[in-house]
Amino acid sequence: MKLLFLFLDGIGLGEDNPEINPFAKTSMPYLESLLGNKKLTKSIESVDNEFVSLHAVDPNLGVKGLPQSATGQAVLLTGINIPKELGYHYGPKPNPETAKYLEADTIFHKVIKADKKTALLNAYPPRYFDGIDSGKRLYSSIPLALTNAGVSLFTHEDYFAGKALSADFTGQGWHDFLNFPNAPIFDPHTAGIKLAQLAKEYDFSFFEYWASDYAGHKQDMDSAVEQLETFDAVLAGLLSSWRSEDGLILLTSDHGNMEDLSTRKHTANQVPLLLFGDKESRKEFNQIKQLTEIAPAIEKFLEI
Repeated sequence: MKLLFLFLDGIGLGEDNPEINPFAKTSMPYLESLLGNKKLTKSIESVDNEFVSLHAVDPNLGVKGLPQSATGQAVLLTGINIPKELGYHYGPKPNPETAKYLEADTIFHKVIKADKKTALLNAYPPRYFDGIDSGKRLYSSIPLALTNAGVSLFTHEDYFAGKALSADFTGQGWHDFLNFPNAPIFDPHTAGIKLAQLAKEYDFSFFEYWASDYAGHKQDMDSAVEQLETFDAVLAGLLSSWRSEDGLILLTSDHGNMEDLSTRKHTANQVPLLLFGDKESRKEFNQIKQLTEIAPAIEKFLEI
């Protein structure tokens, strides 16, 4: 059984207020149909039906201050309450204290030690690697953990070869911002199908979507709505090509942000944990209440 970890940065369960919450404003017909024709807001109760499970998960972990990306993502990859051990939340990029937790024993490391296959399905452009090599850019927690486990990040050549996806799902950003006029572009539904095809090649695959957090910090409702409309179509394509016997798709976040555009800051809201796949397989995740419990459940599911 395989597991695809679909990570959406900075999405929480917010108020049913379309003036500040794009999840309340946007029509997401596919996801909402799976959730019993309800929107992904804090008013929705936990869901466990034939198609999907939804649980609210605490990213605060008993530590003062708002959750941050570096420690939150590191928690998702280790199951360790890193903010509690450090005494603070930290981000966006890991400081040396946070980075130590990503040197070994992350999910990526454990998958490799179990002789299973893993990958981060995002393709990165040349200027990203130039920034890393020059020291002008730091790895965020997820690529840092992956490279520490000895797994290479995918490049623009991998994207052109169909081995990875663009961080925006469709590849439009490679044209608009990265100056790759010949880069492949997919409509959202096709991008979802492509994501499913790629994920099936690995025991544990990971896809990181960060634009949601960016829209939250910018308080950009138009961008947020557009992203959610795109994601809904991606999800429809993904699940059209993913059978229950293929394994599980897990979607969650590191902290809230985009669900409350009244502030530029992160929020203390709970984050959604969505699971798509065989209902029996989802039982392992049904009791999860906080971020630290996700990694151990994944490891048990993957038998690593």
